[in-house]
Amino acid sequence: MSDAVDEAAHGAAGRAAFRHADFRKFFGARFLSGLAIQAYNVGVGWFVYDVTRSAWALGLVGLSVFLPNLLFALLTGEVADRFDRRRIAALAYATMAAAAAGMLVCVHVEITTAWPVYALAALLGTARAFGMPASQALLPSLVPKEVFGNAVAWSSSAWQTSTIAGPALGGLLYALGPTAVFGFALAAFAIAALGLARIRPRPAVGTREKPSIDTVLAGIRFIRSRPAILGAISLDLFAVLLGGATALLPIYARDILMTGPWGLGLLRSAPAVGAAATALALAHWPLQRHSGRRMFAAVGLFGVATIGFGLSTSLWPALAFLVLLGASDMVSVFVRLTLVQHDTPDEMRGRVSAVNSVFIGASNELGEFESGALAALIGPVGSVVIGGIGTLIVAAAWIRLFPDLYARDRLTD
Repeated sequence: MSDAVDEAAHGAAGRAAFRHADFRKFFGARFLSGLAIQAYNVGVGWFVYDVTRSAWALGLVGLSVFLPNLLFALLTGEVADRFDRRRIAALAYATMAAAAAGMLVCVHVEITTAWPVYALAALLGTARAFGMPASQALLPSLVPKEVFGNAVAWSSSAWQTSTIAGPALGGLLYALGPTAVFGFALAAFAIAALGLARIRPRPAVGTREKPSIDTVLAGIRFIRSRPAILGAISLDLFAVLLGGATALLPIYARDILMTGPWGLGLLRSAPAVGAAATALALAHWPLQRHSGRRMFAAVGLFGVATIGFGLSTSLWPALAFLVLLGASDMVSVFVRLTLVQHDTPDEMRGRVSAVNSVFIGASNELGEFESGALAALIGPVGSVVIGGIGTLIVAAAWIRLFPDLYARDRLTD
């Protein structure tokens, strides 16, 4: 009887964040938006490669998403700290729905150049630039502090689970035609926006003093003053920037692994399988000790898995390496998100999250551009393998550059 009671109590503790209604709405919106983004990415990747047959064009899609993140980096954090974060995030999802509607138009008129797609990617990137820091800064206010780690793990799990189903769903829908993919993305983004709008309003916590360069740059100064946060954010930036092979998955699916859109969907889903499983494990068994060392070990494993995927010549080994890649990346993401949100005062979270979003965008979208550009020069296999080796070098260097992060024991008090 005692064991059964303990098991029930452990299960309830593992789901503690779901006792709060606003977190449930946030979780649902995050899951739906994740489905939509992943399906949209599969559709755009296949559509652009179908039109252009160019690795460079695939890289430009990632660059188009990233540039608004960089352009509005300082403004987005200030906005998140001064206005209702819930409304900002909801408006961002509505704008993403508009980008999906634009892709439906591109399909309908049968465009023969990728430039309209780049413009829509920039619109999507602008929405994410404002939405990401607002939603990240909103999360800590949805649950009590004592269950925040549980909320981070479940929030990450929602995203990663959606990135399992989203690419596979996108690949299947694309087999019916690109209209099906972008129509689904449009509907899912719209429903996610409505879900966030139903969260109870929370007053802006930021100072009402007149905006200035000093207040705008406060997030950057704060991160520079916290070596553990700076190390975690920058480690993720350079590891994924070098090791990211997402932009090249359409090339691997079509030309190396000899599959169709369904294979591309599986390849895009595979990292999320590992990440979601790891996120669920962390929700129930969070990192208690040696968090910094485990983060560096995970980044090293990420590099090894990237090299393994780059050298794969058949689908199933490639999928296995991508699952391992996603699992290792999730450990790094969990540590980084928990450190950033736990160690940052609430009135600074928007600006700090905005800087964090730029680093995330650089590692993902700019990483896609780097992979596409390098693949155009030396081929896709060489691009992925060199990126994995670069990740291992970065992990080793960051141990020496940020000893406080490596030595970090507990993530929260």
